[in-house]
Amino acid sequence: MGPTLLRWSRWGPGEPRSGTSCYQAGVPADLVIESRRSYADAQHLPETGSVELAGLLPAQVSRIELEIGPGRGGFLFERLAGQPDVGMIALEVSRKWTTLVNQRLARLGFSDRGRVFAEDARLALPRLEPAGQIARVYFHFPDPWWKKRHQKRLVVGAGVLDEVARLLQPQGELFVQTDVEERAELYETQILGHTAFEAYGEPEAPIDGRPSARLAENPYRARSHRERRAIDDAIPIYRLRFRRVTVC
Repeated sequence: MGPTLLRWSRWGPGEPRSGTSCYQAGVPADLVIESRRSYADAQHLPETGSVELAGLLPAQVSRIELEIGPGRGGFLFERLAGQPDVGMIALEVSRKWTTLVNQRLARLGFSDRGRVFAEDARLALPRLEPAGQIARVYFHFPDPWWKKRHQKRLVVGAGVLDEVARLLQPQGELFVQTDVEERAELYETQILGHTAFEAYGEPEAPIDGRPSARLAENPYRARSHRERRAIDDAIPIYRLRFRRVTVC
């Protein structure tokens, strides 16, 4: 085994959380190099041109669903396990989690129906074709940016919503959940302000006589790692569901 490298840690004990990094001893250099190499090989969409959705999954499926930011893949694994007729495509900016989740999909026997691509959704969605082919789109705890100067980094914005609307089939569903109440209010306002979406929450809980997008529970029988942690920590979760308006 090669020489020992210092393990990367964002901040040292007692240090201010600045943009600097520190290191801790303990990880062999060849393992670190191999790890970086494997993440560099994370699966991507084809480099140029439009991308056919059906061509991204080897198996024939009855419907395709899309998850934006699967992270550790908990929702993806459980959804595929519980719905054997569903295919799932996921877009994840982290090459690490793209690689690790795809490896686990292969071990679980789901890689023919589920794939993660190391892509920024804001750039990848406009390339997906054809329109009107996605049954559901999921955003689980998106946009971990709290300061005003980070607002431009938000994924759930007008451009992404336009592409989600284009890709969803008529009556297709958009599901968003967060543990930040202010973000839930922002998403609800943004999405209901888009002409392509209507609220599709609890039918018995209208707001001011209008249908509500709010849901008390996750209806998809699958949970992300973040959702499970929030439940374990008794943190409130704000769930929103919308439906693609049928164009006459």
